[in-house]
Amino acid sequence: MAKVEYADAIKTVSGALTKINKKSQHAGDQKMVLATHRVAATTSNACSRLYLRGLSAVTRSTPVTADEQAQRARFAAISRAVHARAKDMAQTAADITAFNAQKNEPGGLKTLLAYRWNICATAYDQNNG
Repeated sequence: MAKVEYADAIKTVSGALTKINKKSQHAGDQKMVLATHRVAATTSNACSRLYLRGLSAVTRSTPVTADEQAQRARFAAISRAVHARAKDMAQTAADITAFNAQKNEPGGLKTLLAYRWNICATAYDQNNG
């Protein structure tokens, strides 16, 4: 296995170091260099890895089921509701007040976005349940 050592100024590198130009006529010949870094309790110091990936057209082998379509529709509807709620300034003030009241409680949501998702998801499930 190859070993990756970074310069002292760079502690970790994670993500794509080079990408494939999908618009190129030679996209099939190009490789993406992907670096990963994980911090976990291990017996070795080999926590960084490099991968080479080619351009692969991932195709689904099974058709989309009705349950998956329903989940996608639910996610899209909740996402639109969260976005609309964030744009409404009158609702934002009430959301911030209610969010701050619950965030330090046991089981409280820690971000305003998570709070809005919870509110909109509950409303969607009640209306479409």
